[in-house]
Amino acid sequence: MDDCKTPAETNPYPPLAVIAGMSQSDPDAQRNVLGEALEPCSKTLSTGYQRDGHCTAVPGDRGSHHLCAKMTQDFLEFSRAQGNDLVTPRPQLDFPGVNPKDHWCLCVGRWLEAHEAGVAPPVVLEATNETVLEEIELETLQAHAVEE
Repeated sequence: MDDCKTPAETNPYPPLAVIAGMSQSDPDAQRNVLGEALEPCSKTLSTGYQRDGHCTAVPGDRGSHHLCAKMTQDFLEFSRAQGNDLVTPRPQLDFPGVNPKDHWCLCVGRWLEAHEAGVAPPVVLEATNETVLEEIELETLQAHAVEE
C-alpha cells in the first residue's frame, strides 16, 4: 500500500547495493544499517516490497521501501495528506491497514519528507536496509531510533 511518490521513482535503475549483487528474494543475504543481518520489520503485517515482512532492496522497487519505522499517528496523518493512506483497510488487496505502533517498511523519500515536516516516525535500525545509508546518514537514523 505504500505507493510513495518520490524522485527515486523516476529513476529506472535499482539502488547501487542491488546492482552490487544483493539477492532479490532472500532478505538473509542483506544487511541492516548497523552492518548486521537484516531483521524482519514486522512479523504480523505483510510489509516490504515483497510483502514478506522485510525491508529488502530488490530491483523494481522504485519507491525504495527500505526503512523500517514504528508508525505514529502524526506520521500516518501526514502520509494520508500526501496521498498515501496507510490507515484504511483494503480487503480486496489483502491490506488490513496500518495503526500507530505497527512496524512498516517506508519509502526512504517519504521518511525524509516527514523528517523535514517534523513528523518522522522512529526508525527500527535492525530492520532498516543498509541501502538507506545512500540517502540518510547513520547519525540521523540513530537520532530517530526506536526506544523500546
